[in-house]
Amino acid sequence: MTSTRPFAKFEWMIAWRYIRAKRAEGGISVMTWISLIGVTLAVFALIATLAVRSGFRAEFVDTIAGAYAHVTVQQPGGTIDDYEAVSARILEQDHVTDVFPLVRGQAMANASGRLGLADIYGIRLEDLKVSDAIIESDRSYGNIDDLPNGIALGSELAANLGVTIGDRIEITTRSGAATPMGQSTRRNAYDVVYIFSTGRYQIDEVRAYLPLDVAQFIFNRDGVADELAVQLDDITLSEGLKQSIADAAGAGTWAYSWEDRVRRYLRALTIEDNVMFIILSILVLVASMNIISGLIMLVKNKGRDVGILRTMGLTEGSIMRVFFICGAGIGTIGTLCGVVLGCLFAIYIDQIFSFVNFVSGGGVWDPSIRGIYAVPAELHLSDVLKSVSLSLGLSWIITIFPARRAARMNPVEALRYE
Repeated sequence: MTSTRPFAKFEWMIAWRYIRAKRAEGGISVMTWISLIGVTLAVFALIATLAVRSGFRAEFVDTIAGAYAHVTVQQPGGTIDDYEAVSARILEQDHVTDVFPLVRGQAMANASGRLGLADIYGIRLEDLKVSDAIIESDRSYGNIDDLPNGIALGSELAANLGVTIGDRIEITTRSGAATPMGQSTRRNAYDVVYIFSTGRYQIDEVRAYLPLDVAQFIFNRDGVADELAVQLDDITLSEGLKQSIADAAGAGTWAYSWEDRVRRYLRALTIEDNVMFIILSILVLVASMNIISGLIMLVKNKGRDVGILRTMGLTEGSIMRVFFICGAGIGTIGTLCGVVLGCLFAIYIDQIFSFVNFVSGGGVWDPSIRGIYAVPAELHLSDVLKSVSLSLGLSWIITIFPARRAARMNPVEALRYE
């Protein structure tokens, strides 16, 4: 027998004839479609899940970066008196772009007979404008430059109180004069001048901003700040720089990063990501196993053909490559179809969920439960390549075993009863 060039044209021709075999020849075409659809859906599910997972993580980090400080400097059990001098020392550190004082406190908000808990942030107008999540959000409205004359509310807090731009709300704090019955309350009224949306429901539900001097007055923080908010040019450096920032702030101060604030959530998110990838990888494996079932049926039904091809001079290698092309071809086509569907889902996820929400009559995505207003998706080339490598690797490797079985078939035994 003469050897042939690997993956010669006739091998592809024979494999193609086998893949599109008629139902009368053993139902191989049905198994081909089942295997193809299975691999396609598995790869689609893997890419779509990885894209949504990346979107959730990016959305979460962007929200934290926009609504919270990258590093927060505090003095345990006290306030920061000379916050201007401390801010100047911190600004000398590498990668620090901005430092601004904050006064924080909780208050009861009242408007139109509705009550709501407000987490008040006292901040200077120029410092608030640094926050992209507050200023550049498409869902924010009003004039932030009017903050010295009023109050800025989170969108959900404003909705709960039933107020909009120009309405007046009353803020009640426990910071009045000391009495034998305890601290008395203090009530102040402010005009709503700005309504913002950070992208996270939990923040928009309670957050409110007042001018720094006003917050200092209503919380009895005259001339002092509760904390310093530090912004960096790279949020990923916050964990490594927090100690040097605390040292620059001086003795008796300490600093924590945005990661410290949400460390448990990030750890849980990482574990969930890994478990989800393993589960979906098993799904791809199960879909690839359908290829084995189809190839085993194909080898069984084409035993006579294999015997004839062997007597005509085809080598074991040629027979193995024919059946390998059958299985690997199904896996490759299914993978490509799954990649296309997964990428389209990630790109048009907003339109898809809007359609689903319309068909179902609304309420598919409740931000009060899930914490964000829409399903985020972020497509990364690394995730696509990871999915493609996994699918192709599994489908190609498992194809080898039934292909080897066909190649080692004895032509005499295959033709004995024909």
